[in-house]
Formats: sequence, structure tokens, C-alpha cells
Amino acid sequence: MTIEALIRAYFDAFNRHDLDATLALMTEDVVHEINQGGAEVGKDAFQKFKQTMDVHYLEQITDLEVMVSQNRGCAEFTCSGEYLKKDGNFPEAHGQKYSIRAAAIFEAKDGKICRVTSYYNVPEWVRQVTLPA
Repeated sequence: MTIEALIRAYFDAFNRHDLDATLALMTEDVVHEINQGGAEVGKDAFQKFKQTMDVHYLEQITDLEVMVSQNRGCAEFTCSGEYLKKDGNFPEAHGQKYSIRAAAIFEAKDGKICRVTSYYNVPEWVRQVTLPA
């Protein structure tokens, strides 16, 4: 599968909330570099991360633009969602809606995703979920 096809399949599975399909696109030793955080290695770590995220957020990706070069690619998109349950030091959650621009960088090896790095504007997200209802 090409890097562009992998990226598009990743976001398609993301929008369907299909974790099994997402994991099937990844190498066993996938490196997940988390926005403003560290890196985790392996499908098990990614699965745990995604399952935790799904408890706190219900998200959809739109306006997807994919750019590729050889075995690397990036995507710019809008991430719209609902904040379901308080996450760490973030504000309290009560179903706040948000929509932020974001990006992700991917690397492929042997037809699978071996690295995904996410970038988004946390202060803008916090601003949106703390706006008066």
C-alpha cells in the first residue's frame, strides 16, 4: 500500500472509530510521537493510547489534505469533536464542542505505518472548551 493510501485509510478508520482497522495499518514496532509529549513504541502502546483518548473525546477528521514524498507523508486536517470526560489537568468536561486545525506526519515501511507524529494547538483547544456555553 502506498503512503498516501495508508494515510487515507488511517483517517478513514479513525472516523469510523475502528481501532482494529487502524492497528492493521501499522508495523508491530510503530512509533507514536504524541503532540507535546513523548514517544511510545508498539501497537499495544498505540492501542492503549487510542482507547484512553476515546473515553475522553469523540472526534471526526474533515478537510483532509495529504502530501507525500517516497515513504513519508503528512496530512493537514480539521479535528472536530466533543469533550466527553475530564482528561488530566485539562478543564472539566461537559460535552463541549471544538474544532481545531491539526497535522500529522507519517512514515511507512514495508507497506505499513511505522511512525505517526501528531501536531495540534493545545491552547486553542483549551480556549474552545472553556468558552461560556
